[in-house]
Amino acid sequence: MTIRPTDWTAAAQAAHETTIALRRAIHADPELGLDCHRTTAKLKAALAGLPLDIRDSQRTSGFIARLDGRKAPKGPARTVLLRGDMDALPIHEETGLDFASAVTDHMHACGHDTHSAMLAGAAKILCEWRDEFAGTILFMFQPGEEGLAGARHMIEEGLLDGPTPDAAFAMHIFPNVPGGTIACRDGALLAATDKLAATIIGKGGHAAMPHDARDPIPVACEAVLALQNHIARRTTFTDPAILSITQINAGSTHNVIPDRVTIGGTLRTLSDERRSASRAAFERIVGGIAAAHDCTAEIDIEPGYPATINDPRAVALVKACAAQLFGADAYHDIPAPIMGGEDFAYVLHKVPGAMAILGVAPPEGDAATRAPIHNSKMLVDEAALARGVAMHCAFATRFLETGWD
Repeated sequence: MTIRPTDWTAAAQAAHETTIALRRAIHADPELGLDCHRTTAKLKAALAGLPLDIRDSQRTSGFIARLDGRKAPKGPARTVLLRGDMDALPIHEETGLDFASAVTDHMHACGHDTHSAMLAGAAKILCEWRDEFAGTILFMFQPGEEGLAGARHMIEEGLLDGPTPDAAFAMHIFPNVPGGTIACRDGALLAATDKLAATIIGKGGHAAMPHDARDPIPVACEAVLALQNHIARRTTFTDPAILSITQINAGSTHNVIPDRVTIGGTLRTLSDERRSASRAAFERIVGGIAAAHDCTAEIDIEPGYPATINDPRAVALVKACAAQLFGADAYHDIPAPIMGGEDFAYVLHKVPGAMAILGVAPPEGDAATRAPIHNSKMLVDEAALARGVAMHCAFATRFLETGWD
């Protein structure tokens, strides 16, 4: 039997109610961080009885489920990894859904409930078809994407070794992209993320006698403006950076000049060179301006995720799968990088592959005006999730059959 694209679309539609039920169960019971044990239990229950070899993470509640095809390979057997994340965000949900979060101030506002449910749906389907393909599929169910580098922990534990994948794919839903749209791009899809902080230390005093103090507040204001000037005038648009100061904290009352001001924010870059140069500029500018005003500065830069870099061969495979399953009009190139971050970047630094976007905005209304990810009112058109399941199946079996050809 030859696997046809229509097999995956039909199978995903047949399993659609099960996929939605799992997604809703996860959505109603969100967990944060690296320890999503209730979510893991739901996913393992959905996979129970399938011919999967489960390897658990010791640092997290994540796990790898391995499926070996039964068909004899024509050449060297390949291994492909499919990933779905499972953690939520510390957000109070305001959707009004019947299955809205039952956990105070926790919400699946980034679609990880859909990602893990779609991956579980694909795993079930591919288990049924394992006589028809050769090679190995690794299903990576991962917590801790939202800032805690769950993917890096699982990689460091060796869960992506033995066999090491030859390719890796993931999908991320976007609620303000038309439902059913598949989108991707070569090279940088998402940015590196660094956390910036600085404390400017002066000398406190009476607000009516600033000459007796060294007021750190105008120093901090000058530093913030200088940082924005650096981005605007010293950073090329062909290798961009975003530096946003999102916190300024100082003082305790209206008539006291404080001793110190803390500022904090984020740095987003797409290349190692720009990342290094922008970090150095933050230290130089804040430290130099503080010194110019007879103050001192303590700088703290916390490295975050690297940039998410898609392999052009993997993007070509994404495009081919979308066209085969849903027609050429279903696929769109993403014209520019998205300056958010993703810890699938760690997987793509180890294994060539790609992350693709799945639009889940309902067909009615203006998709672009709908609540985005990380929003308390974010909604998902569940009808589009069947396409995500089918795409996972197509990614895996096409790569196992043809590699990068």
